[in-house]
Amino acid sequence: MPAVEVGRICVKITGREAGKKCIIVDVIDKNFLLITGPQQVNGVKRRRANINHLEPTQKKVSIKRGESDEEIMKALKKETLNFLGEPLKIKL
Repeated sequence: MPAVEVGRICVKITGREAGKKCIIVDVIDKNFLLITGPQQVNGVKRRRANINHLEPTQKKVSIKRGESDEEIMKALKKETLNFLGEPLKIKL
């Protein structure tokens, strides 16, 4: 399992945004993370999420802790990661 760290792209596995991808912005404590979509990309708002409700992927964006959605959008465009906008492919 990939490490839970700032910039890691995850998939939400529970809640109203289940199946959508998000980026870890900050690690609050051992149980909670601050995540964002950003909302302009895939509709995931910046919010606190339980670590057990996220599945980390292998992909990572180089961002600093606590960056705004605008700075995250710039980092996504710089790295040309269209990964957040792609639909999730579930392997059974």
